[in-house]
Parts: sequence; structure tokens; C-alpha cells
Amino acid sequence: MARRPGVNSHEEILTREDLKALAGSLAHLSFSAVRDFYERAYNRCRLSGRDFPPARAVQELVQAWKQLRKWRK
Repeated sequence: MARRPGVNSHEEILTREDLKALAGSLAHLSFSAVRDFYERAYNRCRLSGRDFPPARAVQELVQAWKQLRKWRK
């Protein structure tokens, strides 16, 4: 099977423990700090040309989104 060009098999992915630590640290930040973190992660997740965003950037975006949703309730 052919590989897509540019696919990095050594892409950095956060572990479950890393995700829990990130969620905990985001919970201790202010709303504006989490929003800034979210916007930075969102910018890293933008599609440009044929490149996909790194998995870590998507995971960080999701964690920030989850924290913002918790505060919305």
C-alpha cells in the first residue's frame, strides 16, 4: 500500500495522562487565558494546502473546548 507524502509516523500524540494533566492545568487558568490557549490551538489546527494539523494540536484544541464548555453550563 502506498503512503501519502508527508505522513509522519513519529507524530507527537498526548497520552491519557498528558491529557488529564492538560485538563487540570486549564481548569486552574482564567477564562481569558483558556480562551487564548484555545485560539492558539485553533490557529495551529487550520488546514493549509495538503497538510493536516498535528494530532497534538487537535488534542489541545479539544481539551480547551471541553473546559470552555464546562464553564458555560
